[in-house]
Amino acid sequence: MKHLFIINPAAGSRDRTEKYRREIESICTREALDYKIHVSAAPGDCFRAAREAALTGEAYRLYACGGDGTLNEVAAGAAGYPNAAVTCYRGGSGNDFVKIFSDPDAFQDLEKLLDCREVEFDMIRCNEDLSLNICSVGLDARIGTDVSRYKRLPLLSGFRAYAVSTIVNLFKGISEHYTVEIDGETVDAEQTMICICNGRFYGGGFNPVPDADPTDGWLDVLLVKKVSLLQVPGVIGKYKNGRAGELPHLVRRFRVKELTIHCDKPTPINLDGEERIAKDIRISLAKEKLRFFYPKALRWEAAAVK
Repeated sequence: MKHLFIINPAAGSRDRTEKYRREIESICTREALDYKIHVSAAPGDCFRAAREAALTGEAYRLYACGGDGTLNEVAAGAAGYPNAAVTCYRGGSGNDFVKIFSDPDAFQDLEKLLDCREVEFDMIRCNEDLSLNICSVGLDARIGTDVSRYKRLPLLSGFRAYAVSTIVNLFKGISEHYTVEIDGETVDAEQTMICICNGRFYGGGFNPVPDADPTDGWLDVLLVKKVSLLQVPGVIGKYKNGRAGELPHLVRRFRVKELTIHCDKPTPINLDGEERIAKDIRISLAKEKLRFFYPKALRWEAAAVK
């Protein structure tokens, strides 16, 4: 078994490369593991490192050392390759995907990650890209992809960076016109946001679909209709806490295998915090699956709807 640690120095509020390196070298040397450290040099480099390892056909454990964007790249590079398993060695601004587990902090402990078990997770296909956790379009996509502008400013790490991005983007406009083909229906209207969930958490703590199950072979989709500025706090409060079902006049939920979205202009798409731009968006349950490993003591069972 080979162990590849893919470090993203741009993840989180500061560069943790040397901290990662010290811990990895100390523990892996002590355990006599066959390991290698790769430090990303540019966007897309984490994907390339993971894909190169997967293409060797050798048994690999790949550690995404960073946040959700880092995990997105590593997972996309390894998905569909049965010889490669992926985990998150957390160190980003949100690390939202692993909040599905009973103790997310355990993903900061390399010794716990080495004593692991596996699960096979679904992936989301969005045009030519893959997403493990959340894909979204609209207000929350703009908020999520703009967070990188603020996360390294003093006192703005974690949820504070999302809060600032939310305020800024509210003043840029709340809703836009989209044509959505979903579950045999055409929804042609202004929407505040469209969220496609495989995982449960994003945006530094948003949990819009508490019972989302990344092993069930379905995508959970929320369409949030156009709302006014005065309605935003109430709607986002319920949406954030998984209570969107209390707003049936504003939020519709679907469970589907695929959907398409047409935008009037090139529009930001949020893929686990990574930005893509497109006018025509095809989203589906990906044929690729991901081997994901996690500390043996944890559990991740599907949560009940609150």
